[in-house]
Amino acid sequence: MDGLDLADGTFFTGIVLGLVVMSLWQQVSPTMERVGILGIATTRGDRFFISLLGSAYIHVLWIGFVDLNLLWASALSILYAVAVFRWV
Repeated sequence: MDGLDLADGTFFTGIVLGLVVMSLWQQVSPTMERVGILGIATTRGDRFFISLLGSAYIHVLWIGFVDLNLLWASALSILYAVAVFRWV
């Protein structure tokens, strides 16, 4: 199918919504750096970026090596993002 399909639109809408929520959260409650398991100081924006990168890798590896539905990779990515925000 040419152009973007529903899955692409949902993916990019999710990223845009995440950025909007992070911006609003920053306005309501400014972030403070903290040191997590990586041993470096990170902000919420840093952790959001790390979770986006990790989620991209999870999806690419899922497409390459697993025959299950891609929604499972999305669920795993959400769990990964929660872990990043909690411990990184």
